[in-house]
Amino acid sequence: MSEKKLFLLDGHALVYRAHFAFITRPLINSKGINTSAMTGFTRTLWDLIRNENPTHLAVAFDPSGPTFRHEMYEPYKANREEQPDDIKMAFPYIERIVKGFKIPIISLPGYEADDAIGTLSKQAEKEGFKVYMVTPDKDYAQLVSENIFMYKPSRQGNGVDILGVKEVCESWDIKRVDQVIDMLGLMGDSVDNIPGIPGIGQKTAAKLLAEFDTVEELIERSNELKGKQKEKVQEFAEQGLLSKTLARIDLEVPIQFDAKSYEIEPFDREMLSEVFKELEFRSLAKQILGEGEEEEPSNVAAPTGAGTQGTLFELPAIAEPVSSALPKHAIAENDINNTPHTYHLVDDVSKQAELIRLLEQQSSFCFDTETTGIDANEAEIVGMSFAVKAREAYYVPLPKKREEALAIMQKFKPVFENEQIEKVGQNIKYDAIILKWYGIELKGTYFDTMVVHYLIEPELRHNMDYLAETYLQYKPVSITSLIGKKGKGQLTMRDVNLEKVKEYAAEDADITWQLKEFLAPHLKTEGLEDLYKKMEAPLIKVLVDLEYEGVRIDGDFLTAYSKELAIEVDESEKAVYEMAGLRFNMASPKQVGEVLFDKLKIPYRWQKTKTGQYATNEEKLAELAKDHPIVNNILKHRGLSKLKSTYVDALPKMINPRTGRIHSSFNQALAATGRLSSQNPNLQNIPIRTPQGAKVREAFIPRDENYVLMAADYSQIELRIIAEISGDEAMLEAFNAGQDIHSATAARVFGVPYDEVDKEQRYRAKTVNFSIVYGAGATNLSQQLDIKRAEAKELIENYFKQYQGLKQYMDETVEFARKNGYVTTLSGRKRYIRDINSKSSLERSNAERIAINTPIQGTAADLIKLAMIDIHKVLKEGNYRTKMILQVHDELVFDAHKAEVDVLQPIIAEKMKNAMTGLKVPILVGIDTGNNWLEAH
Repeated sequence: MSEKKLFLLDGHALVYRAHFAFITRPLINSKGINTSAMTGFTRTLWDLIRNENPTHLAVAFDPSGPTFRHEMYEPYKANREEQPDDIKMAFPYIERIVKGFKIPIISLPGYEADDAIGTLSKQAEKEGFKVYMVTPDKDYAQLVSENIFMYKPSRQGNGVDILGVKEVCESWDIKRVDQVIDMLGLMGDSVDNIPGIPGIGQKTAAKLLAEFDTVEELIERSNELKGKQKEKVQEFAEQGLLSKTLARIDLEVPIQFDAKSYEIEPFDREMLSEVFKELEFRSLAKQILGEGEEEEPSNVAAPTGAGTQGTLFELPAIAEPVSSALPKHAIAENDINNTPHTYHLVDDVSKQAELIRLLEQQSSFCFDTETTGIDANEAEIVGMSFAVKAREAYYVPLPKKREEALAIMQKFKPVFENEQIEKVGQNIKYDAIILKWYGIELKGTYFDTMVVHYLIEPELRHNMDYLAETYLQYKPVSITSLIGKKGKGQLTMRDVNLEKVKEYAAEDADITWQLKEFLAPHLKTEGLEDLYKKMEAPLIKVLVDLEYEGVRIDGDFLTAYSKELAIEVDESEKAVYEMAGLRFNMASPKQVGEVLFDKLKIPYRWQKTKTGQYATNEEKLAELAKDHPIVNNILKHRGLSKLKSTYVDALPKMINPRTGRIHSSFNQALAATGRLSSQNPNLQNIPIRTPQGAKVREAFIPRDENYVLMAADYSQIELRIIAEISGDEAMLEAFNAGQDIHSATAARVFGVPYDEVDKEQRYRAKTVNFSIVYGAGATNLSQQLDIKRAEAKELIENYFKQYQGLKQYMDETVEFARKNGYVTTLSGRKRYIRDINSKSSLERSNAERIAINTPIQGTAADLIKLAMIDIHKVLKEGNYRTKMILQVHDELVFDAHKAEVDVLQPIIAEKMKNAMTGLKVPILVGIDTGNNWLEAH
């Protein structure tokens, strides 16, 4: 007989855990619903069913209203915040999902979920079941036995810890599982507002139980204790006993385990399909429900409305479907099989000429390229598709031979380079770069559906499939259905049947055109049309040229440097082993923790990880590094190893064989603040604050001996933007007087003359300047400066006394966000702050930080974007040989022709300083040149 496995899920605990796992980047669907809790819970449930093969399953939820513990102790759980609105909204959906899986729901008035689970666990154990309590709640550890286990899913559904008797005892440092209740009785539980005995934490509680075994025995023999501990135990004896009672899970709940009712059943596909569709679960629906068989779909009413909490566009009417192979759970009800369309194959000279005549007559046309790969600087073109109205498109296949393809492309060059015709595309930058490699410059204004949607809804996804499904109720043909999944067997577009390619490629142009028709009015109604036309659209052309140029890398330098770093890595490793007195795996957090805190007895003052291990992340170790040389060496070893693998060894492999240069891609539609992000490779994260990291920049060199690298960067730009936006008189006065802002701050905060500010005072002021506006409180600041929290609190108070305008800006910005649901940059870029009025203090404080920071960081991002546009125009119109090749945060890098440096330096500085007009704060720009990026910076 197969093993009987019962899984009992603590519903509330799993829902809360899933919700807060995504707290810094919540999963918002197109209706503005935060689906973090539903997604995390469903993934946990599905992973469990798929990986653990339970025979029996149930989910327990806490009932509404008080429980017997509230009657026993009124303040029980009184410190818990009101349930966040997003979690309230999640529970009805999750209940439907659980019912859709045909899983019984347990909820008993007067009893918590852990009481029900505890009772059922013990009953099932007696009937020969292995029981797994699925929960992150540590209190369940008291229930663990030979056949009852804690099953703790990770926060985002990837990974799990199963705790038995051994693991519980080791984690709590106790002899028996039942001592968990005594531990909680002594140390209390702040989450549930169980008081415990004051002054007794987890370590002390473990020591006391090792000697006295139980809370009762400890109280009985309290005379054996000494000093304050004796006083506390005797004074709070009753409170300790009450706390133990409150912490004990009731195993006599009025419920009876009925194995038959908890058996796994085939789930209700119809119900799951309906709820998944409502929540817009795409990948989860596909995993759980599969593609499904052919079925007759029914149109679903499209969500309508508008508001500040999410995208709530009114969706266009969709043609009545005729037949479909779409599964019932599909978010979209339409696809290429059930939507009338006319896609033309343009495969001869006369058809090409006819299409060109049609395009020449348009004020706007949509186009898309089909290529052999995703790197625009390496791929070859396979074909082009065009659309000028909905549900009709044209596909032009191109020959494999470059000369023949070029000949056809030259025919289309006049329409591509016609300044009077608007070009529409989805991520049009990619297509423009492809055309550039075929001698064509894509001219005219651009309407990029990806970038437009990013402006309207910066927090959502912007890929074409998502936009089509969400706003057009249409599911495009999947690329994997043509070329297969990634791997050795994957085809290229050249290998696919031409008829299939035509349908796929023409559909891309058709759908992108429809998205343009849908998005354009919303760009206007959201007040973002000017921002798009004056900043984001022109910036696409700048990025096309910047990425096309790329940057030269000295591969030999990096190869040699890799050998140097290998020696340093080895030396730091040996130093650690010598200090530790043994060899161990420094890549293993477990072994690092054991060596540092068990063998070397370095004091450990944090909570252990969920698996009972010491936390050895960089943040924790950095706090110990200054007092413990071995910790400093471990951090050094980690940093050097990462630098070597991520940059020094990786960059030479990324040199483009076609150009001999590296072409990073700059994503315009990723960071919600408006910042550009660099990828493949990410050149914004080179750790330049260390000498070893800074040395990587030496590998970035000019294109030849006639060029130098020129770097221009803004000085303290975000602080200047803070002064500008807040209008703080003291900050503006310091900047306008040309003072060092950190020394000026120190002089004010510490009450000393500007000329007498010392190095330590300036350092503290600098830390405060950069920390306060990013939401750092006294605790965070005390850790950064290694000072007492009270001292940090006083420092913050003094800071705001001196910069009252800044404090007023922060308060007013938060208040504006509360009333309007969004904040803006000086250029009018919007960011919706959906949790600004949340009842959860964690969500609310996080939203407040975003509200304060976004106008500052976003305005700084807008400033350099405008500067890039202006400088690019100068370089193009002046036919300069100098090229802009990199943007990294507040810095621009140029491949500068030596003969043009003296002319261009003042022009670039002027354009960067005056990219935004009418500013009260002076903008400073530093420019330098060198034979490599390090020299120029």
